[in-house]
Amino acid sequence: MKQYLIDGLRLTDYQKLKAYLDKYLESSPLGGIYWLELDRELLTPIQKSHEGCHPHVLALILEETYLSCEFLVRIKKNIKCDCMDYATREQRDWIIDQADAIIEKLGICI
Repeated sequence: MKQYLIDGLRLTDYQKLKAYLDKYLESSPLGGIYWLELDRELLTPIQKSHEGCHPHVLALILEETYLSCEFLVRIKKNIKCDCMDYATREQRDWIIDQADAIIEKLGICI
């Protein structure tokens, strides 16, 4: 899986991130996985045309020592669809910027 990994988290960093993600993002029934909705302006033509698959999301996986941001654009309604794909360069840059902004906002030094 292609991903952006922020590791070396301390317990206090993990606790700050968990509280933030619990408050602002939808979580998966599996613990530690959160869904970040991709900005609609960044959707590819096929993703835009699949109205029934919206929203398109990216998975953020939080463990005690790391935050992983997957580069696979997913849908929550089905397991597989043609609109699911690895992030484009623009989508990938967006998720990295989002993760970095959260880390900065929370004052976490990596």
